[in-house]
Parts: sequence; structure tokens; C-alpha cells
Amino acid sequence: MEGQVILAVGREFGSGGHEAAEILAKKYGILFLDHALLKNISNEKKIALELLEKFDEKPKNRFLSRTVAGHSSSPEVNVAKIQFDYLKKLADEGTSFVVVGRCAEYVLRENPAMISVFVLGDKETKCARIQEKYNLSEEEAYRTMKRRDSSRKTYHNSHCDGKWGDSRNYDLCINSSKIGVDGVVELIDDLIRQRTGAGCKKAD
Repeated sequence: MEGQVILAVGREFGSGGHEAAEILAKKYGILFLDHALLKNISNEKKIALELLEKFDEKPKNRFLSRTVAGHSSSPEVNVAKIQFDYLKKLADEGTSFVVVGRCAEYVLRENPAMISVFVLGDKETKCARIQEKYNLSEEEAYRTMKRRDSSRKTYHNSHCDGKWGDSRNYDLCINSSKIGVDGVVELIDDLIRQRTGAGCKKAD
């Protein structure tokens, strides 16, 4: 694939956004960054992976953190900054990649190669997907969905000016309940083609 492509994927829990992002990264043959981002940072910066995982995409505790001269006492904030700096470094080096979450659509907003999407879904469809994937009851799936989305929203909004899931902050928002994961992949690929002339080759 010629030229740099950076795809930032935000998603509601159970929407299939993560799966779509992974499929696209494999089809493009480019780097896929989800939890693997933490392993890369751990290896490069010699930071314990367990520490990064503990505070990954977690909102800071406002009552137990302080910022003095630009340095935060919050491990959540520090882990987030390490990830943001790593993404900026990759982008500035010309690396193509797909990244899930991590406020990427905001962190990389000034990079012309960045394309941002947000994948959402209907409550019933998402709950059914969560039930099947994690072997949960309907009630457990709904509670898990609410908890995970609330955490993602709080984390995102504590680091970004734009609000999590607000369509004005993304190039494209897609309801996966209407078209499925394959439809999400196709729409995102079409967007990339329009923006860059790149994209996945259509199957014969």
C-alpha cells in the first residue's frame, strides 16, 4: 500500500468495532494497535507490562492526583501520555497503522494521514453479541456494556476537548447493528479509498 494511512477507531462495547479494525489492519498488512500497543511500549521503554495494563484507558482519580510543573502524580494520566506520545512518534515517522481507542482521533487530529471512525450499535444487538462472546446472561451483558462504555467515555473526555462518540469529532460514524461487521469494514475501506486512493483490494 502506497502512502501513509492511519485509521483511528473509537467504538462502543459490543459494537464489533474492534473486530472490524483488526480485519482492516490484516487486509492492509499494517500495524494493529490495541492492547499490543502496551507490549510495544513495554519493550521499547523497559516499563513493566503489568503496570501499563493496570492503568490502561482508565480515568484518573481527581481526588488523588495533582499536576505540578506539567508533571502528574496520577499513574492513569502518565500511562495515557506515554501511549499518546508513542502514537505521535509512529505517525511522525510515516508508519501506517490501525489504532483502537486511546483517544487517537484527538491525539493525531493534526496529522493529514489520520482517518477517524466511531462504531456504535443498538442496545439489543450489542447485548446479544456480548452474551455470545463472553457467555453472559442478558442482564450481565447489559451491565457490562454500561460499565465499559461509561469507563471509556470518562477516560476519553478527561483527555480530549471533543466528547466521546460525538459525530462532529469523527470522519465517519457507523451503526454496526444495521450492516454487520463486514458492512462496517466495507464502509471504512470506501472512505479510505476516497481519502487516499488506497484501501483493500476487492475479493474476486
